Amino acid sequence: MGSPYDQLPDTAFWRTGVAEQAPDVIAGLYEPKFPITPETRIMTAGSCFAQHIHRNLAERAWSVIDTETPAKALPARVLRQFGYGLYSARYGNIYTARQLLQLIKEAYGEFSPAEPVWDREGRFYDSQRPNIEPDGFASGDQVIEARTHHLAAVRQALGEADVFIFTLGLTETWLHRATGTVYPMAPGTLAGTYDPAHHGFYNFTLPEIMEDLDAIRESLHALNPDMKMLLTVSPVPLTATGVERHVLQSTTYSKSVLRAAAGGFCAGHADVDYFPSFDLITSPAAGDRFYAPNLRSVTEEGVSAAMSMFFVAQGAEDAVLFDQSAPQSDEDDDIICEEALIEAARR
Repeated sequence: MGSPYDQLPDTAFWRTGVAEQAPDVIAGLYEPKFPITPETRIMTAGSCFAQHIHRNLAERAWSVIDTETPAKALPARVLRQFGYGLYSARYGNIYTARQLLQLIKEAYGEFSPAEPVWDREGRFYDSQRPNIEPDGFASGDQVIEARTHHLAAVRQALGEADVFIFTLGLTETWLHRATGTVYPMAPGTLAGTYDPAHHGFYNFTLPEIMEDLDAIRESLHALNPDMKMLLTVSPVPLTATGVERHVLQSTTYSKSVLRAAAGGFCAGHADVDYFPSFDLITSPAAGDRFYAPNLRSVTEEGVSAAMSMFFVAQGAEDAVLFDQSAPQSDEDDDIICEEALIEAARR
């Protein structure tokens, strides 16, 4: 009787499945559960890396949803600075599953965030998306008015979507102690005032994230029983950690928990798939090719490798690989990332 490994395919072994493969084209790494086509109506949300997914889909004219656009034409860079075109609505980065669940509930009147308005130097900010107006609003009433419009755009996007692509970014968050309201960044980083009596740090556990994903799926199915989910994990390390340990340990913990949550949740549901962009970009086969010198920003080569994997696996004709002759930047200046403001504020 032979070994149970004798009949396994090459993809089951590290040497043939990884070491002998080109790092940007690892055969068999992504085998979709269900098709996603240019006609599939796609809603996107998540942490900073999710902006790359939305951008690549939009550039190829796939049916990626965008329900919150400005009233007049503006330069692309200005649009990004004000949170337009990054995702399917102008919610900015959503780093945790709890933050996404909170937004969906708020959109349908089932949740109201604590401290919805933050202030700084006479200007006012939406605490749930403080970076979408770099100079803030003139009044708190303007913040509430803009948020009312925003929630309508979120409802529209949810109502149109066939597939929801969500990138899990962090386990760490800052919240309002009394209500459990989570924020995309700590009060006081960009706006608002940090008060230890009212605000606290929290690090979500694997079971909690699984429960939140399950609640998100139930909410999506209440709107569209046929809606599917595609989960990814951001390969971007933490800028800083709120835990009293080295940031490398916290990054390893956070990404491990998120990867386990995505894999476990996907395994339990036929209508939920996992897209292994995290696995590809963090693979040791890539060496230092997929990260900028800051060891945090993903290079355009890394983004292209991940997205090419997606488009090839989905049978797209426009799966374009990275152009090595194109000029590259060391820093990903086009990605809007509230988390990075932690380091900027520290400086």
